[in-house]
Amino acid sequence: MAFLDLKKTYVVDVATNLFLSKGIENVTIKDIAEAADVGEMTIYRYFGKKQTIIAEAVLSLQDIVASDYFKLNEAKTGFEKLKAFYSSYLDIFEDKPEYFRFIREFDLAMMGENEETLKEYEKQIETFKEKFIESYELGLKDKTVKEIENIQLFYFTSTHSLIELCKKLSFKKGVLEQDKKIKKFDEIGCLINIILKSLKA
Repeated sequence: MAFLDLKKTYVVDVATNLFLSKGIENVTIKDIAEAADVGEMTIYRYFGKKQTIIAEAVLSLQDIVASDYFKLNEAKTGFEKLKAFYSSYLDIFEDKPEYFRFIREFDLAMMGENEETLKEYEKQIETFKEKFIESYELGLKDKTVKEIENIQLFYFTSTHSLIELCKKLSFKKGVLEQDKKIKKFDEIGCLINIILKSLKA
């Protein structure tokens, strides 16, 4: 890897840690430059604007999440792979709730950005859908899952619901009194069980 690429990767790593600990909105280019021990102009020369660094940060986090949590190869049947797929969201929530806070802030920060900035991110999250479809097709073959009329719709609805719940619960304090009555992990686990019951043959 060229020196410039290493330097840019280092800046992205520093920025990612700042975003996770302080929140995207609370981190400035100046903060990133100081933490990375480079000039502000260097940051602008590398990335042009803060949104580009945010987009690079989410790609870096998605790589970590995909390699550390979505280990579907250890499961044998299609249903077991799907169970591992959905359970990965709970594992991430237990280990890195700040990841879901980051994703929530990322969505807000990137509103209105052009498609080019988000193209790599969209391509990367497509790999999660590919893992899901592969597991589902295996499940149809080994008869451990039932046929779903529109599996693409099922995938997007179930994962969006799960991610949105994790994003909401990633904030430490509940907004309503009812938010304090149920354990966060139980709530996520309950949604996963509902999804899996819809899939199981």
